Amino acid sequence: MKTALKYSKLVSAIALATLSGTAWAQTTLNVAAFANYDQAIRMAIPMFEKENPDIKINLTSLAFDDHHTAMTTSLSTGANVPDVMAIEVGYIGRFANAGGLEDLNQPPYNAGTFADTFSPFTVPLGQNNKGEQSSLPVDIGPGAIFYHSEVLAKAGVTQEELLRDWDSFIESGKKIKEKTGSYLVADAVDIKDIVIRSGLKDGESIYFDQDNKIMVESDRFKEAFKLAKQVRDAHLDAQVKAWSTEWTEGLRRGDIASQMMGSWLGGHFNGWISPGENVWRTADLPANTFASWGGSFLAIPKRADHKDEAWKFIEFMSQRVDIQMEVFEQLNIFPSLIEAQNSEFMEQPVEYLGGTQARMQWKLAAANIPAIKAHRHDPIAEQIVDDALQSVLTRNVEIDKALSDAARQIKRRARR
Repeated sequence: MKTALKYSKLVSAIALATLSGTAWAQTTLNVAAFANYDQAIRMAIPMFEKENPDIKINLTSLAFDDHHTAMTTSLSTGANVPDVMAIEVGYIGRFANAGGLEDLNQPPYNAGTFADTFSPFTVPLGQNNKGEQSSLPVDIGPGAIFYHSEVLAKAGVTQEELLRDWDSFIESGKKIKEKTGSYLVADAVDIKDIVIRSGLKDGESIYFDQDNKIMVESDRFKEAFKLAKQVRDAHLDAQVKAWSTEWTEGLRRGDIASQMMGSWLGGHFNGWISPGENVWRTADLPANTFASWGGSFLAIPKRADHKDEAWKFIEFMSQRVDIQMEVFEQLNIFPSLIEAQNSEFMEQPVEYLGGTQARMQWKLAAANIPAIKAHRHDPIAEQIVDDALQSVLTRNVEIDKALSDAARQIKRRARR
């Protein structure tokens, strides 16, 4: 009896020691993300930790700009470097070419073996100038236009008339303003943002060509500035910035008749801009334009402490159809995986967008987006071009002069 009791105590002690050892050996994986992508990670954490009990996720989330500023500091100083870093597509060029991220095409990651599982346009966006895969896409933003159906009906404007080409778009805006008092767009800058992305071919960049030549004085930019100026001069834009209170209220009341953005905006209409209403519709961008608007990528810094575990998490977020579909169904964050895009869920009508098959439209748009390249100086060029457009819109600076000045500024800043 005593022998059995001693044996029982020994087994209990070994089990306790084993459990203690397991708890002690658990790896804390530090993941840094920006809002709103952090919501997708929070949704995925319980499943990931259940399947990987030896890994505990520690998520740090900051506002969009604050996050990317913090990540820039971390990569340059080596302080507070996360194991997994979320990067929005607009910052990919800067981070990918800074030299601080792992090449995920190399062993032990070998991401190139499943590159064809993603929408074709999005994989090159995660590469640096050397062709190294610095990050992998976890969601994408097919460009779309959302318009207020009742405002258009009141103005006697059809969808085909609104979207036929840019001239027709502006003429439709004049009708809308005359008949309803509503503005065509929130800001003339939105026109520029779309037009500078039109007509691009695979391998090209928005602001630079393949030889790093600055392209902001090209006809593409001149046309974008001209159309934006026409919209402003005709008083067709509300002159409010996206995400401001004025912007939200303008959309909610129908004072702003349309908004061009990524497909993910649809979820915001349903969630907090105009919940319970059925007045908004979505379509492809005007003039048969296909462009990407947003998208999230995951990367592993070279100074990360837990690269193996980081890769497990990136594989989980980028290769699991069930995870991407759960995120899409709950948050309207469009999946990067082609298999997820082929889900039957895509064919279901979207009631808050008039019962249309909006997701199928976004899927087809994604298939037509050119595979452009991100450039390390894209954020610099974007800001300078935005400032140049403001000089045209508010101070009547000649378009050619504004773009010439912008090219010189980009060249000077890029040398730093």
